[in-house]
Amino acid sequence: MRKLISLIVAILAAIIAIPLLGGAAIFGGGTTCIPTTAASATTAPASSRPAAPGGPIPPVEGWDAEQLGNVAIILTVGNSKAVPPWGWVVATATAMQESTLRNLSGGADDSIGLFQQRPSQGWGTPQQLRDPAYQAGKFFDKLVTIEGWQQMPLTEAAQKVQRSAYPDAYAKHTAEAIRLVSHVGAALGLSTVGINPCSEVSAQGWTQPVRALVVSGFRTSERPGHDGVDLGARRHTTIVAAASGTVQRVRCNAIDSRTGGEWGCGRDGDPDLTKGCGWYVDIGHPGGITTRYCHMHTEPYVKVGDPVIAGQPIGEVGSTGHSSGPHLHYEVHVNGGPVDPEGWMRAHGAALGQP
Repeated sequence: MRKLISLIVAILAAIIAIPLLGGAAIFGGGTTCIPTTAASATTAPASSRPAAPGGPIPPVEGWDAEQLGNVAIILTVGNSKAVPPWGWVVATATAMQESTLRNLSGGADDSIGLFQQRPSQGWGTPQQLRDPAYQAGKFFDKLVTIEGWQQMPLTEAAQKVQRSAYPDAYAKHTAEAIRLVSHVGAALGLSTVGINPCSEVSAQGWTQPVRALVVSGFRTSERPGHDGVDLGARRHTTIVAAASGTVQRVRCNAIDSRTGGEWGCGRDGDPDLTKGCGWYVDIGHPGGITTRYCHMHTEPYVKVGDPVIAGQPIGEVGSTGHSSGPHLHYEVHVNGGPVDPEGWMRAHGAALGQP
């Protein structure tokens, strides 16, 4: 293990010159949720460990060789401990927040290294914590003991490990962590299929956009103009594409109903004062089908023209636009007309509201 990590670091010291790899490598569907227990941290068989990359890690805009090397160490350690790829994303986002992916010699109080872990809190000795591989291992060992971590928003899972003074800070790194893990994982020859292992894709190619109860239905007597369903997920919960397709629209739609001016999507909306979907994404699917995902917390992870596959993370649950609290408003349109998402998803093997 140590020799492998040393080889990776040595290779990354070379000039980064290979063209950027495609980001789609990380995503996949059909993976069953794995119960999260301490037993998940057992060492993987040697055959499942990554082979050393055949060349330097491809460049990623905004990140240098040292930072990409530390991502490679995180992924290598996570893979050796049989931690699912979503755990690699959680760890990478945490290190982005704590150290900007650098092995710092110090920090606040007695914090050290890539994850800014503290000897005084029992993480290890100062000498041990100067080793990025050791810190990554300690992070993963703690992560897999947290019940239900794979179903938690990234920021919540990271916080339960790190106990940061800024518990919401990790969320802002989700999209970039996904991008980094995708690129570095591909260069290392790692399988990153199943980044969201709780997105089980049906035989018809569909999956729940979030796992949450339906709290408001399609065109009810109380809301006859409600063209979708509301799924009561917590803020920062990862939203995934319900089926494979192409991103058709990414937009902030939040209007101040009093003035007709922009309310904006940098803050929560209001059920009385705000109109619109907030941050939302439309995805086009074969057969004239479109899905819509509304009220995202921040700008979505995808852009117009991006191909996506079922189960791919596209954003986070929020409360932007016409909204009274965090939830996902989800719509299905067939040939331009809205249909009941509950009936549609049930008929396509991905019934909504399932835990």
